[in-house]
Amino acid sequence: MVPRHVVAGLVLFPVLAFPATGQAVAAGQDHPGPPSHQVAFDLQAHRGGLGLTTESSLDGFRKAIRLGVSTLELDTQITKDRKVVVNHDRQISVHKCQDSGPLVPGDPLYPYVGKYIKDLTLAQIKTLDCGYQQLPGFPEQEQIKGFRLVELKDVLNLVKDFGAKRLKLNIETKVEAGAPEQTAPRGLFVRRVFEEIHRSGIERQVSIQSFDWGALKEMHKIAPRYPLVALTNYDFLQVGKPGASPWLGGIDADDYGGDFVRAAAAVPGVAALSPNYGFPQNGTIADPDFRFYPGEAMIREAHRRGLKLIPWTCDDPATVEALMDMGVDGVITDYPDRVREIMAARGMRLPTAYREPRR
Repeated sequence: MVPRHVVAGLVLFPVLAFPATGQAVAAGQDHPGPPSHQVAFDLQAHRGGLGLTTESSLDGFRKAIRLGVSTLELDTQITKDRKVVVNHDRQISVHKCQDSGPLVPGDPLYPYVGKYIKDLTLAQIKTLDCGYQQLPGFPEQEQIKGFRLVELKDVLNLVKDFGAKRLKLNIETKVEAGAPEQTAPRGLFVRRVFEEIHRSGIERQVSIQSFDWGALKEMHKIAPRYPLVALTNYDFLQVGKPGASPWLGGIDADDYGGDFVRAAAAVPGVAALSPNYGFPQNGTIADPDFRFYPGEAMIREAHRRGLKLIPWTCDDPATVEALMDMGVDGVITDYPDRVREIMAARGMRLPTAYREPRR
């Protein structure tokens, strides 16, 4: 998701503890829930659950798998040497990473903080300490000190190691359509992400999301069976502005009356829609000026077209519950433990919680 919000730390529900070895724990063993035939609510751990653990770290993804989520949500970037790394930001963020020294003496690209990932090699990126501090605004986040960015294949292998066959991965191709010179070219970006997923052997567990609907169209050409997710923050639709938004892959939202659902449904392969949950982007239903972006009418229209609607990135429990009451199909959240607690209290079907694989 776009990093344009800082969510204030809220009271954190206790993290469920699971034994370190063994097989998957059936959801119903943790909390009594409804029969398994009920439609499952898609609980997505945003960047692995960055409210709980340093974002995009294997430790974070591992914790989310043990907790029990439906989906690991993650972002990808492409390095200069065409490696697929898991990172939200196209530039190395000073708030998340610090330099530890150049890869080689006199490296003209050093310092690496502030550089675009597309201009750095994987080896240069691996010198960065991206766990040197707790992320501001997330006081309960477990800090993974000395964390080095990982590759997409590492996360895919982690899921395989757990034997987590019910777990999904919602992988974002983080193409910067509004400033394409700041990320790898769209065609290269999409192809490399596809190659890593295809090589993993668990591609049936994967969906592809993007704010850049042109990237979704490219992925559909390469992998027509992959379910696609159209992201938006509304501004990217550029409703009422002349011409097509660069984010929509040649689609002009005004040709669809500015309607997000109708416009996104025109993208081949789209199976789900993922708008930001409301305005202001970090607001809650307790705020007097807050309003939801996906209302009941949008949700009904999405369902009428056979599309799921899963908003991002909501952390406030009361706001999550209001979204559930409107009928959303899931939620992307920094605090998957909070949403799991809500699901349990409502008697909803819980995602499988997996135990650590034997070493």
